[in-house]
Amino acid sequence: MTPSQFGLVSSIYTLGGFLGALMAGPVATKYGRLFALRATTVFFILGPVGETLASNIPIMSIGRLLAGVGAGAAIVVGPIYISEIAPPSARGFFGAFTQVMTNVGILLSQTLGYFLSVGGMWRIILAVAGITGSLELLGLFFVPESPVWLAEHQKGNLARNVLQRIRGKGTDIQAEVGTWVNSAGPGPGSGEEESLLAPPSGSAAPKSAPVTMIRAVIDPYYRPAIVAVVGVMIAQQFTGVNSIIMYSVSLLQSILPTTAALLTVVISALNLVITLACAPLPDRIGRRTCLLLSISGMGGSSILLALGIYYNQKALSAIAALLFVASFAVGLGPVPFILASELVGPEAVGAAQSWGLAANWLSTFVVAQFFPMLNDALGGRGRVYWVFAIMAVLLGGFIYGYVPETKGKANADEVWGRESRRTE
Repeated sequence: MTPSQFGLVSSIYTLGGFLGALMAGPVATKYGRLFALRATTVFFILGPVGETLASNIPIMSIGRLLAGVGAGAAIVVGPIYISEIAPPSARGFFGAFTQVMTNVGILLSQTLGYFLSVGGMWRIILAVAGITGSLELLGLFFVPESPVWLAEHQKGNLARNVLQRIRGKGTDIQAEVGTWVNSAGPGPGSGEEESLLAPPSGSAAPKSAPVTMIRAVIDPYYRPAIVAVVGVMIAQQFTGVNSIIMYSVSLLQSILPTTAALLTVVISALNLVITLACAPLPDRIGRRTCLLLSISGMGGSSILLALGIYYNQKALSAIAALLFVASFAVGLGPVPFILASELVGPEAVGAAQSWGLAANWLSTFVVAQFFPMLNDALGGRGRVYWVFAIMAVLLGGFIYGYVPETKGKANADEVWGRESRRTE
């Protein structure tokens, strides 16, 4: 590939992710979380098939675009679904698995790349992605629709049946059912004979009209949540995590006798282990506290990294890079994916998550494109990490002053301390 062709193949995936993030929220709100999840797996199959069989750059680019759409949509719908089926006391723990499984995927692909990046064997790596998508689609025919979405769409009896099945026969679900605003009583089509595994048609009108992305921004009832979600998603990228992960490979390679490819796998494994170890923290100390601890650690690590690179202290630089990855795993890695479903009601969670992930994909693109240029403009030698340290301070201030705690809150109205509009 020429540099321009490589740039196209690389960046078009991000474009697909951006488009998928924008489309997924409205689809999940109108037609159901399960329908949206199944639809994303179609892109997970078609994209890798195109990439695996590609004989030229245009076909490879189309495959990358389709795979990106699937990734962007899945990262919107997946956290919503997880939040709505997880036990209320453990939503933070289960929500963290969005980031955990993202890290699992990264580690798996890098491990395959380490062993199969020889000749034409790279096609096997892409084929594995298509096989994974096929297995996911098959598995999704054995899971039920979100009970929260069912209750919101006047399918009260079916929602209770699904929740009871998820929690177990002997579990008391009345307290959890009580958190579904105005959800007592069955609506049209809510008979118990409906299949728990079939995605509803969406023909039953929801209790509250689905909130569009435009309305979510202009309506003062939802706007604070959109600002909070978008701000946290931007903070996740603008504090420099991707630049740190990429740079840590070269830093560690300078002091450890091994290859860059193997170090990439090791760093991804470390990120996975730390993220998994920190998964219980959001439920124990709170989402907001995790975010503040995380961004504080990332800002401090950026300062240490800037000093280490400037004064050519390789050990300090390597330690700072690893501390940065560890700090990211505490909060800014997993928590942003949890917030949208806790800051708004079910009628607006699709719009909120789409806004947040669209901002995340756009921020990822901006950092990837402009980090090398900014680094060169500042003369290198680690000066760019002073910029990331300043961003950590500014965005940490935003989180401290604007993002509310959601741990232990029954619904979005309790989070924001307001009366429910849905009862008016």
